[in-house]
This record gives sequence, structure tokens and C-alpha cells, in this order.
Amino acid sequence: MILYFSGTGNSKFVAEKIAVETGDEIIDIKSKLKTNSQSELVSNEKLVIVTPTYAWRIPKIVKEYLLKTKITGAKRVWFVMTCGGSNANADKYNKLLSEKLSLSYMGTEQIVMPENYIAMFSVPNKAESIKIVQKEINHIKNTAEIIKSNKPFVKDKIKFGERLSSRFINPIFYPMYVKTRKFEVKNSCISCGKCEKVCPLNNVHLVNGKPTWENTCTHCMACICYCPVNAIEYGKKTKNRYRYNFESLGIK
Repeated sequence: MILYFSGTGNSKFVAEKIAVETGDEIIDIKSKLKTNSQSELVSNEKLVIVTPTYAWRIPKIVKEYLLKTKITGAKRVWFVMTCGGSNANADKYNKLLSEKLSLSYMGTEQIVMPENYIAMFSVPNKAESIKIVQKEINHIKNTAEIIKSNKPFVKDKIKFGERLSSRFINPIFYPMYVKTRKFEVKNSCISCGKCEKVCPLNNVHLVNGKPTWENTCTHCMACICYCPVNAIEYGKKTKNRYRYNFESLGIK
């Protein structure tokens, strides 16, 4: 079984590619979160978790979902994490999570995809994004082959700075940076409701035809990056930045 969470499509693409190669069932965690579903999942012996990297670990909402949801049948777990640069020492924390889930830990693989966290970083344009994805296609296939063969991922050597990032920056990331007060909507908003629909935590609601944000945001950037008219900003950080979502690349 492949469980995946995706904000703007990177991890969805990777999960679907792995599913094609392995023939495993694929389930979208986002759909479970939107309906607040924690119903039991029945897996084969292999469990694959595909997620983006949030501050050098898996997203907190994914971790919480896994800890609250009963998954029967699974014996081994592989983590596949998409990132714009590095997932640092996420391996350590994924191993700890695996122990809590009573699953044999088979390692963490990093897949470099186009950066999408436009609230903090610059995002590559469409042409650059396509090149980044194409460069990783064979890597994704090789990752799937390792899973299919029941082998563990090879553990990369972790640098000292990467250990610090996952250990110290991640805990302060959510209270310091994941806020909603800077979200704003421009007059160009067409009240289509796309932002409300794509939010995994039902944090966005239309009020008088305009989006408003509550306080359960995970900063997945879906509301900004899927807006068809670029009407949503996150303070001054996102102004004039390319809006990235995987589907817009036209890669199948």
C-alpha cells in the first residue's frame, strides 16, 4: 500500500509513478484529512509513505494521521520524501516513527522536485521545473524497484548541519512560521472556490465570495499555487513569484 500526502502535486506524481512500477494500491492522505477520516486501513506487508519535506522532516499532519490511524497487515515501511533541496536528517525521525507504528523500518529516500514553498523561497519557472522533474524520473523508477525487491534504501551520510536542521529548526518552524495572518486576497479574485477545495485541512472558507483563513494551516501552499488568477498572496513574500503546481507542467 502507498499512502501519500501532496500539497501542490510533487508527491502525488512520485507516488503514482511508484504505484505503476510496484502495482500497489495508492491512497491519498489528503482526502482522509479533508473528511476527518481515521478509518482502519488494510495493507499488504509493504507500506510506502510518500510526502513532501517540511522543515527537514515529514509534515506534522502526516505524522499525526499515521499515529492515529490503525493500519493492519503492514510489516515493513519505506519513506519517500520529495524536497526542493534536502530532507537533511529526516531519516532519524522516520525511524523513530516506524518504531511507534511497530513496523520494520526500510529507510528514507529523497527525491528532488521543484521548490513550491513560495512563502519563503524562490520557485523555479516552468521550464526549469520540467528539467528538475525529468532529471528525477529514473531515480523514482529505481526507488520503486528497491521497494518492489523488498530491499532497504541505502542510507546517505548525514552532515552535521543537516542534523541540526532536522533537530532544532523543525520544532520552531510551525510556531514561528506557519501562520495565516499574512494571507490576503486581491480584487482579482473570481470567487471560484478553488482555494477552499484544495485545502487539505478545510482551513480556507469563502465569506462573501472571498477566501478567509482559519488557524489550522500547514503551509502546503495549495491555496496560493492553484489559484487560477493568482489572486492570493502571503504578505510581500509571494509577490511576483511564480505559482507552482505540478499539473501546470503538463508532465504525465
